[in-house]
Amino acid sequence: MPPPPPHGVLDGDETRPSVLRRLAYGLGAVGLGLAALSDFIAVAGRHLGLHLLGSIELTQTGIVFLGAGAMLYATLERHHASVHMVTSRLSPPTAAMLRRIMSLVSAAVFLGVAIGTAWVMGDLWNGYEMTELLEIPIRWLRALWLLASFAIAALFLRQAFQSGAPRNDGGEA
Repeated sequence: MPPPPPHGVLDGDETRPSVLRRLAYGLGAVGLGLAALSDFIAVAGRHLGLHLLGSIELTQTGIVFLGAGAMLYATLERHHASVHMVTSRLSPPTAAMLRRIMSLVSAAVFLGVAIGTAWVMGDLWNGYEMTELLEIPIRWLRALWLLASFAIAALFLRQAFQSGAPRNDGGEA
């Protein structure tokens, strides 16, 4: 039997990352690129006497993409912040049980965030909710975050009920 993949969820071919991992990476890259580019153009424009109106709105839009992609990628890679001072001293079965409990609690938190986002989104879907200058519709950014938070909750649930030996990075295979 081949060794388990080094990180996270794969889509059948252990030599290439999953579609979800690529999507998370792409969301983060687009968000970072948009935020950095809009700020660069705004700062350069101020020095040249040209003003980019709405650069803050573009940066905020990029942050939604960046945040959704980063949280999704961190969940896929099992790289959320955790303290190992206690769990590293526990027996492997107890540490695995605590990892599962942590995954269940994290799934509940992100499920709560997703439900709250869906609630607000449902209330404001037909409202005129756009950014002030560029009129970027907020509903689609909220929809992106809703999908990401449901995906993160599902990944945490999968990790909670997944069996396997602990990996080197503290997660389970």
